[in-house]
Amino acid sequence: MTLVHRILAPSSRGVLRHGPGIALILARRASNLAPPKLKDPSLLKQNVCYVNGEWVPAKSGKTFEVNDPSTGALIGTSPEFDTNDAQSAITAAADAFPSFRAKTGRERSKLLRAWYDLMTSNAEDIATLITWENGKPLTDAKGEATYAANFLEWFSEEAPRVYGNTIPTSVPGNRVWTIKEPVGVCGLITPWNFPAAMITRKIGPALAAGCTVVCKAPSETPFTSLALAELAHRAGIPKGVVNIVTANENTPKVGELLTSSPTIKKISFTGSTGVGKLLMKQSSSTLKKLSMELGGNAPFIVFDDADVDAAVAGAIASKFRSSGQTCVCANRIYVQKGIYDEFAQKLTAKVQEFRVGNGFEQGITHGPLIHDRAVSKAEAHVQDAQQKGGKVTIGGQRVTDLGPNFYAPTVIRDMTPEMDMASQETFGPVAGLFPFETEEEVVKMANNTNVGLAGYFFSRDIERVHRIAESLEVGMVGVNTGLISDPAAPFGGVKESGFGREGSLDGIAEYQVTKMKMYTINNSNVTIVGGGSRRGGRGDGGCGGDGGDEAAKKPVSKRKAKRLLRRAQYLLLVANGDTNPPKNGGGGGNRDPMCPSNFPERDDGTSHWE
Repeated sequence: MTLVHRILAPSSRGVLRHGPGIALILARRASNLAPPKLKDPSLLKQNVCYVNGEWVPAKSGKTFEVNDPSTGALIGTSPEFDTNDAQSAITAAADAFPSFRAKTGRERSKLLRAWYDLMTSNAEDIATLITWENGKPLTDAKGEATYAANFLEWFSEEAPRVYGNTIPTSVPGNRVWTIKEPVGVCGLITPWNFPAAMITRKIGPALAAGCTVVCKAPSETPFTSLALAELAHRAGIPKGVVNIVTANENTPKVGELLTSSPTIKKISFTGSTGVGKLLMKQSSSTLKKLSMELGGNAPFIVFDDADVDAAVAGAIASKFRSSGQTCVCANRIYVQKGIYDEFAQKLTAKVQEFRVGNGFEQGITHGPLIHDRAVSKAEAHVQDAQQKGGKVTIGGQRVTDLGPNFYAPTVIRDMTPEMDMASQETFGPVAGLFPFETEEEVVKMANNTNVGLAGYFFSRDIERVHRIAESLEVGMVGVNTGLISDPAAPFGGVKESGFGREGSLDGIAEYQVTKMKMYTINNSNVTIVGGGSRRGGRGDGGCGGDGGDEAAKKPVSKRKAKRLLRRAQYLLLVANGDTNPPKNGGGGGNRDPMCPSNFPERDDGTSHWE
């Protein structure tokens, strides 16, 4: 397909005009592209959801349309589940829970590993579905498919390692153990921006812990979620353990059912802060365990001692990945005044190299936004910045030549704290550059927000690195990097960005509860089983025969218990290699010269081993 080269540059009024200077390469509208083909067409599940190990339609027969954000073309239809349909999934998960929690960690590990293997072997089809319904470039989608599979691999390795603890107590004779148990049936609500990775990042740890799940897939990207369910089915995951439901108009009602149902013991949600607050309120009546990964407004700080080229590369990765549609995107880029102009020029030059268009086109670096509402928000933020003195250096408008959901990657300089982008998450390909002078000033601006998911900064001053990392009010900090996600790293925020962590060892703990067991040893009446011989004389387990079977079952005195303990201590010394432990010949009923009960007593009346 031919490419149309658009020459885009800002005019003196801040709007784009055609002319020499800045070339942003745009691919022609791809309406004449043939629909993508899957190697395994059975992975595209239309009009059915996955409940209790079976593919079922909505009981009402209703469906909703799913469209390609690049072209607006219809991809297919998915079931419009209502609360009755969703309740069937909850019941299936509850019925499956007792038997699944009884499986060993090793058994659950093998199931997750089998699912991972199938995701890896079908990664190309998974990536195709992601690009088709999400719009991100195919290269990015392939990266997400791998990233999503890696969560299953990580948690398959953690499933056999669910450890408890032994805890010393302040009361003599008390012993405390803790064990980790699955919390129960979990309700998961996932977003559209990473339709594969957000599924596995939640389901992986849930299954590793022994939980069963009902997952509400996003209405914008349901087919990726359903394809993963098909692979879970092929991996042998028992029926009812994984249930995937879809809805569009009924999404609020299905969400309310998940949060209010007493059968659901945990909710994990990724999405906006506003919806997270609503779900939290709805969950309060049943006091569920909650994990909330909510909105962000990430600061990206570049100090004047930083490597400017590295900082520009980090800003490109953090701000423009997935066309700015990630919750950890750099939303406010603060640049120290000594390097401000240099950074702005170099960032603009890099954005010039972007190729914007349909994600299936070869060489495309950036695709569309998910829908028109997202485009409108980006457009509104740019217009607000321009009205308040911001200057667009590149981009700044819709790209209608490509389709209704494309917005040109944009850089705006001379930003101020009064602009909407300073306090609101844009969730689009718009980079606003805020100048600053001092470290204290920028930390105050960076923290002047109600949310705190991620933050980034670039500096080569090691003291500053530690100081700023500890000063930023966020859950995750990227130091000299614009990418911070990894299955082994805990992911989550503070303030109104939510609570709980996904990924890492912390991720599996979100789906567990701790049970404490206390056992009291009564030292004054200890029952020794097997301590005597079956006949009189020298015993097999104790220091001497004390009456055979009857003695073996008879509660012994505290004094005898101490004697048996001393013998155990002696045998431990021998086992540890002591070739000359103290011993003394004895008489009476105990003819074993090595029995500690025959050791001489000290002046205070205690034996050598007491």
